[in-house]
Amino acid sequence: TAVDQYYSELINLSDPILEEVLALSHATGLPEIQVSPHQGRFLEILAKTSRATRILELGTLGAYSTICLARALPASGKLITIEFDPHHIQTAQQNIETAGLANKIEILEGEALPILKQMINDNTTPFDFIFVDADKHNYHHYFPCCLSLSKPGTLIIFDNVVRQGDIAAPENNDPNVIGVRKLNELISITPGISTSMLQTVGCKGYDGFLMVRVDDTVSSDVA
Repeated sequence: TAVDQYYSELINLSDPILEEVLALSHATGLPEIQVSPHQGRFLEILAKTSRATRILELGTLGAYSTICLARALPASGKLITIEFDPHHIQTAQQNIETAGLANKIEILEGEALPILKQMINDNTTPFDFIFVDADKHNYHHYFPCCLSLSKPGTLIIFDNVVRQGDIAAPENNDPNVIGVRKLNELISITPGISTSMLQTVGCKGYDGFLMVRVDDTVSSDVA
């Protein structure tokens, strides 16, 4: 945490809008499980580096990461974020308006899996960047859908894949850990992708990102 603070001050990471976003999220009782300021900036840089014009997010919460990602978009860019909880959506919408990004962001309310399958059935234009920070026990169900909504060059990021180190503890049977393990097993046998994992430590504890780049067109059965 001290190192997080050191670098925050060094690179002037302070952001009045994001601080207002956090304040409203706290005031409305949202769980404080959003990405950290450094992680948010990291996602923004990744999206910029990917030259993303279309971004998909699973798990909006208070829209902290949503706003970070949307800031990477060009003027004509679009971000679609999926959230199940109506209370989260209400807060997120206020935060998005505060950030001045309502014209770039669309929130879809409901369970992610049916929405993703409907997108696939509707032949939705593929996304350049996908960030998954939703219910971990369904990660292995989300991955094939994400592939179907991708194209060569798409970057898919899964958050919270280290679980305080529990991912490497065979005796741990937490549903969230099991969901991430199933995702990892699926990724390990999927052709046409490049994968890496980055462990993170700081004010949000010990966790990590799983990063997948789609190298070739991948067909996935999501029926």
